[in-house]
Amino acid sequence: MLFKTLSASVFGIDAYPIEVEVDVTAGKGIFLTVGLPDAAVRESSERIRSAINNCGLQFPWQNITVNLAPADVKKEGSGFDLPIALGILGTTGALLKTDLKDIVFLGELSLDGGLRPIKGALSIATMARQKGYSKLVLPLENAAEAAVVQGVEVYGLRSLPEALDFINGTREFNPVRVNTAAMLAQACQYTVDFRDVKGQLHAKRAIEVATAGGHNILMIGPPGAGKTMLAKRVPTILPPLTFDEAIQTTKIHSVAGVLEAGSGLMGIRPYRSPHHTISDAGLIGGGVIPRPGEVSLAHNGVLFLDELPEFQRNVLEVMRQPLEDGMVTIARASMTLTFPARFMLAAAMNPCPCGFFNDPSRECTCTPPLIQRYVSKISGPLLDRIDIHIDMPAVRFQELRQESGGETSDAIRARVIKTRERQLERFQGEKIFCNAQMSSRQIRKYCDISPESERMLESAMNRLGLSARAHDRILKVSRTIADMEGLENVGSDHVSEAIQYRSLDRSYWT
Repeated sequence: MLFKTLSASVFGIDAYPIEVEVDVTAGKGIFLTVGLPDAAVRESSERIRSAINNCGLQFPWQNITVNLAPADVKKEGSGFDLPIALGILGTTGALLKTDLKDIVFLGELSLDGGLRPIKGALSIATMARQKGYSKLVLPLENAAEAAVVQGVEVYGLRSLPEALDFINGTREFNPVRVNTAAMLAQACQYTVDFRDVKGQLHAKRAIEVATAGGHNILMIGPPGAGKTMLAKRVPTILPPLTFDEAIQTTKIHSVAGVLEAGSGLMGIRPYRSPHHTISDAGLIGGGVIPRPGEVSLAHNGVLFLDELPEFQRNVLEVMRQPLEDGMVTIARASMTLTFPARFMLAAAMNPCPCGFFNDPSRECTCTPPLIQRYVSKISGPLLDRIDIHIDMPAVRFQELRQESGGETSDAIRARVIKTRERQLERFQGEKIFCNAQMSSRQIRKYCDISPESERMLESAMNRLGLSARAHDRILKVSRTIADMEGLENVGSDHVSEAIQYRSLDRSYWT
């Protein structure tokens, strides 16, 4: 006997429907799954057999063939357990309803018949709405995440018997409802604040400029100067996530399996800080079926790379594409996937291996060749893609003993939001959202400078040996500083400040 159910699988961060066909014929009890299943799907036969038996239901001791269509696309994950189990029970007559073509089923089965959470629930719910499916049945832990999508009735269940009751109508189940606005407001809570940071007024100003224009920033200073402390507080002054940004960010984290069980939308901008031993696949993404890496998990948020020269050079070089394009493309023999990766890069490094070069209170023990070798671990093309470089000296004792660290994150965020609103108004219809995303054509259009500023920039380029890319970065930062002051024209003081934010272009180490 043949019985069909409907499920879904995730490809990249998007989902596509999978038809589950179960055929039971006379034989010796062979269980065969076809349709390019991975190991987790093939092992589902043992989970399903135990779950059905332990729930007191009848498992057919005959030959069972399960086909996952389309058969030419690889299937992975344990989310097919529930639709396969329901298909098997449908062949035994345990289901009173045989037409299930408008219901998508997902869920991993435990041996006692309970349902365990899956990955990619939000992507699957989005696909169900696009394809016109009316209902989505999945584990209770994933219900709030999937219910964010309007237009699909989402039902969160705890076990296989509940799924039978749902299909047979022997119990009443209500679809899950969520208030997305309240969910975003409740989740948008930060445990850190810029008020905690003592001193470092110059660094705070540079970080505000960076967040106001979406610029990448590199902090250079001795150990204990507060580089990591400042980086952790960068998300607190970024504008709140919009609904569309929250949806896309939640999708990525759900597919990667790092979304907290039972949560709905991500309300705060992600902050990712991978260790310097990370591989290029871990940073960019990869695998036989590629998964998002750290650059994609930081999408719409902040990626912090501490001790930048300690990262492997090949790992840093693969960041060029996401820094330039806001996306990363991973090619395999059988597929090519593109993940979004538009993030703000915040990086930190010591000025030398010992960390105390140019420190007035401690002596540096590094030789000039050692310092040069340490700094040269970061390539010129990568440095060109970092708009702002700032020096952070050690914090003085008097600053540490101050009762207050200064402005709160809320006060700084209000100014950042105002600056971003000016940029959104300027770039209407241009498909960019902040100054850091401007192309060369847009730089010429919006960053017109006076002859005096032109001479200043020319002098800086000749003296510092700046590249064409560094020239564009200076103009972008200048545009942001002018926007922060509410000015339409870029002045010489704005260009001067932007030039000061190029520490690694100056003769700092010579």
